[in-house]
Amino acid sequence: MTDTHSTAPALPDGYEISADTARIDADRVHRWLSTDAYWAKDRAREHQDRAIAGSLNFGVYDSASGEQVAYARVVTDHATFAWLCDVYVDRAVRGKNLGTALVAAVRDHLEPLGLRRIMLATQDAHGVYEKVGFAALAEPGNWMALVLR
Repeated sequence: MTDTHSTAPALPDGYEISADTARIDADRVHRWLSTDAYWAKDRAREHQDRAIAGSLNFGVYDSASGEQVAYARVVTDHATFAWLCDVYVDRAVRGKNLGTALVAAVRDHLEPLGLRRIMLATQDAHGVYEKVGFAALAEPGNWMALVLR
């Protein structure tokens, strides 16, 4: 991962980021992902709840109301590898750089673990992730997947 900490925008005033899973609005996250995220359309609530329970979870919250406005989760072994996934910003607050600030906060949270790599997949948000140091795989042909569904 390239060191580009200085290029990520700061979290706008009026918002806060937390890695406290107890703050996650699971109903809202499930609704966002299962109805509006191309990668998670129709995801069952049971599967989403298990995903939250087995992951590091991050939320962006409106500081005044406490309402959750964005979400990201990370699947990791806390030693060598992490997968950043389910990054979602509520449509009502898009365009405020909340997504980029959230991804930067996730990166910074994981940095002390000394991970070898943090992976993600996206169809349409490459620019968001490039701002915080992500880049296309140098050798994508080395990677394989077992697709079960």
